[in-house]
Amino acid sequence: MKRRAALDRFFITTPIYYVNAKPHLGHAYTTIVADSIARYHRLAGHETFFLTGTDEHGDKIVEAAAKAGSSPQQYVDTISEQFRSLLPELQISNDDFIRTTEERHKQVVRDILQRVYDAGDIYLSEYEGRYCTGCEQFLTDKDLDANGLCPDHKVAPTVIKEKNYFFRMSKYQDWLKQHIQDNPEFIRPEHYRNEVLSMLDMGVLDDLCISRPKSRLDWGIELPFDSGYVTYVWFDALINYITGLGGPDSENFSKFWPRANHLVAKDILKPHAIFWPTMLKAAGFEPYQNLNVHGYWLMQDTKMSKSLGNVVEPLAMRDTYGLDAFRYFLLREMRFGRDASFSERALVGRLNADLANDLGNLFSRVLSMTHKYFGGEVPAMGQRSHAEDVEILDLALNSFANYQQLFPRFQFGRALEALWELVRGLNKYVDVTAPWTLFKNGETERLAMVIGTLLGLMRKIALHIWPVMPQTAETMFAQLGGEFDPSAIDLGKEAEAFGDFLQTGTRLAKASNLFPRVEFKEVESGGQAEPRQDNPKKDKQPKQPKTQQPAPEVGIAEFADFQKLDLRLGTVLSAEPHPEADRLYVVKIDLGEPQPRQVVAGLREHLEVEFLVGRQVVVVANLAPRKLRGVESQGMIMAVKDKDGLQLLTATGLVENGSKVS
Repeated sequence: MKRRAALDRFFITTPIYYVNAKPHLGHAYTTIVADSIARYHRLAGHETFFLTGTDEHGDKIVEAAAKAGSSPQQYVDTISEQFRSLLPELQISNDDFIRTTEERHKQVVRDILQRVYDAGDIYLSEYEGRYCTGCEQFLTDKDLDANGLCPDHKVAPTVIKEKNYFFRMSKYQDWLKQHIQDNPEFIRPEHYRNEVLSMLDMGVLDDLCISRPKSRLDWGIELPFDSGYVTYVWFDALINYITGLGGPDSENFSKFWPRANHLVAKDILKPHAIFWPTMLKAAGFEPYQNLNVHGYWLMQDTKMSKSLGNVVEPLAMRDTYGLDAFRYFLLREMRFGRDASFSERALVGRLNADLANDLGNLFSRVLSMTHKYFGGEVPAMGQRSHAEDVEILDLALNSFANYQQLFPRFQFGRALEALWELVRGLNKYVDVTAPWTLFKNGETERLAMVIGTLLGLMRKIALHIWPVMPQTAETMFAQLGGEFDPSAIDLGKEAEAFGDFLQTGTRLAKASNLFPRVEFKEVESGGQAEPRQDNPKKDKQPKQPKTQQPAPEVGIAEFADFQKLDLRLGTVLSAEPHPEADRLYVVKIDLGEPQPRQVVAGLREHLEVEFLVGRQVVVVANLAPRKLRGVESQGMIMAVKDKDGLQLLTATGLVENGSKVS
């Protein structure tokens, strides 16, 4: 078998999660990011290894176990299982799950400790210092705040005097600084690289205390050269990245370590950017390839904290909004490396705008038209001869190229926006080519080209969506008549091949409802929002008294007259033929209200349903309700009539539903 080149491999790790509390949104985000980047590299044809797990030693574990009334081992078994069981619930495709209490890990830690000790870089010394249990490390004056407190835990460290073993970390300060300067991508985003360089410029790097006497702490891995001590938790935990590959002498280590990418939150930047590279250097190994650092998820500009009661439960979000919508929101909303605010309202906004209005609407329209015009089968395509066909393919090329450049660099939000430029572009392509008009005019060859182009590009969008939304992508593939097989995909080639996208004659699903819209209902007591699926029958608006409006005379209108009008932009959700009138549609419109607005409109002679659905329109929102042929209308859609028929009034770009015209 031909060995893969190092560039054809990829190794991604999450931090191993500390088991002193159950999983929350921060853990879910990091793990979903790692899963998405692993899936991306698999689609790109790279042999990929994805490692996650739990960190189970240290003072805080002993304290948490005592509070829980159990032994440390019983405690870590329980909490670690909560992390492990979360993975399939979030569709995480990890290759291994490492626990630092496993014997395989203990053996690798002892091996590396012995290597560093034999190299002369570990020594015994008496030390007196201020120890923070929360940080599980000794702090120096420069680590404390102005009041002498730990800046993270807001408590005064305990003064401890004892003999311990130290790692000569200071020996590698100049090497580390030079390595970071010579490799600009070593720590990313750039502002974290600059932060680490600033740490190294502040003064001489302290040596690192790497042991705890058993007389004070016996919950840990025993030092191979002194049975009276256990290993400091960071020297233990960081080595998991090597254990997960099978140890430093394994085939997997030689295959994957050159492409090692660590993914961490910014609070553990220093151990990963300073402790870990110097430990590797001392042990005789090359440093990892990249350290990728993300920010915090905030609630109302405050870091999530169990004590503050503002922790988001990931499974609750999945159960309420769907897993793929939740995954999409996390990667789309946070600019990787910066803090981001989490709110359910913002999640619902993304779900409705990006997923329901854009992606879901595209699939619904095109599949419906394929059944209407070609019996539900992929039509045979001819030559592309129209400017709009060339333009949509150019947009697709740029979209896929930008996505494939940005995504592997952890710029997920920008990558998804590049992909959504194509999603929105395809919806516009439907409007511009007007398949319903082509069908009426008998332009079958042109219609086949348009539908075939849409279906082919929809398939390629599904491919690119898979790393973030695997269930949705596989559903999209099934609706397009295929079965998704990641091992058969070469993502790079998919972005270049623009011939016949789908096999002619393939049977497609008759309908698509990928993302039902979700509405928000304000809860008066807490001011939070209560999500619900659209159900107009269940949540009817109270009937308004019928009033008679005199027909206005055309003349000069005062500004006060104009102020009486409430004109708002909204998105058409559906348009059904009026049961008692050939010229009318019953239209449901999202005006940003708790439930869709129903408007009866005389558009049926002029516009097809496929043209209306998903389009933003201007609505007179404060028009008195009236019944038209037995169906109540709660507003009026604004349009302009000319010699060619009706043209809808709308905004020049996409705006938030319910925005007022002024």
